[in-house]
Amino acid sequence: MLKKLMMTENDATATWLRLMLGLVLLPHALQKTLGLFGGGGISGTIDFFSQNLGIPAFLTLLVIAAEFLGSLGLIAGLLSRLAAAGITLNMLGAILLVHRANGFFMNWFGNQPGEGFEFHLLVIAIAVAVLVKGSGALSLDRKVLEKARV
Repeated sequence: MLKKLMMTENDATATWLRLMLGLVLLPHALQKTLGLFGGGGISGTIDFFSQNLGIPAFLTLLVIAAEFLGSLGLIAGLLSRLAAAGITLNMLGAILLVHRANGFFMNWFGNQPGEGFEFHLLVIAIAVAVLVKGSGALSLDRKVLEKARV
């Protein structure tokens, strides 16, 4: 099963999608984990999710882990399909619990109560491509499988 999870072709497009997804999501993960870029860190994120969304701490920790570990996994190309699955679930949850009420569009002009879900749909689309294609070239998944064959 692990072999199927890590199997990937030497595909530059898959690499590009994987890297961009990881690099775009990492700052959001760092907000939630370390409090960087104006984020609340782990405790602040737990408090916010609990008070504003009614999400229990253990689920918030899963969200944080999926985003942080998923971003790192995507950047390294290690277990990228698993990372993409976790990120897809995170984005679906964000759409359903928060952003759906604000409509499709992001709040570019500051005239709606919050952000829409267009960004989340793009993240899901890229994550699904990674789920299908795998990590691509220049990934630890490829290196691990090459070493295992020797």
